[in-house]
Amino acid sequence: PTSRCSSAASDVYKRQESDVDEGEFAHVRRVACRYPGVTYSRLMPPRFDMLGIVAQDLAASLAFYRLIGLEIPDGAEHESHVEVTLPNGLRIAWDPVSTITSFDDSWTAPTGSPRMGLAFLCDSPAEVDAVHDRLVAAGHHSHLAPWDAFWGQRYATVHDPDGNGVDLFAPLDS
Repeated sequence: PTSRCSSAASDVYKRQESDVDEGEFAHVRRVACRYPGVTYSRLMPPRFDMLGIVAQDLAASLAFYRLIGLEIPDGAEHESHVEVTLPNGLRIAWDPVSTITSFDDSWTAPTGSPRMGLAFLCDSPAEVDAVHDRLVAAGHHSHLAPWDAFWGQRYATVHDPDGNGVDLFAPLDS
């Protein structure tokens, strides 16, 4: 086992950039021994990659986010899981409640005020107003109409079909 572990760690080490220190190499060696076949392209902590939304009405949720400007494929509302990759690499995923309860029978919809929200950077203060107005015209609830915030941004908040606060913002000087 020692030679296999040393060999696996050496293989990983050779693939790393030259800045791998001995402590990191020792960690790679321990992981290689414990989990044979696990490969690392670069040791790094977990990174934020995807935001998931549980949708009571998937079609309504996808329609809302399309109005913001997300490119969601036609027909996606008939899927059991939908995800799109934004231009910055972050993924957003939607799952209908039925998908979530198929593997987590203890899931219940949250109640009360949300603890987090989504925020979309718009190109300009005028776009904040336009996107807000487009969402409200489509029947979505405006929580905070567009205003010039003291921190230097045009800001608005609209609720998506599941009650999540969705902020729209742009620097005032844009």
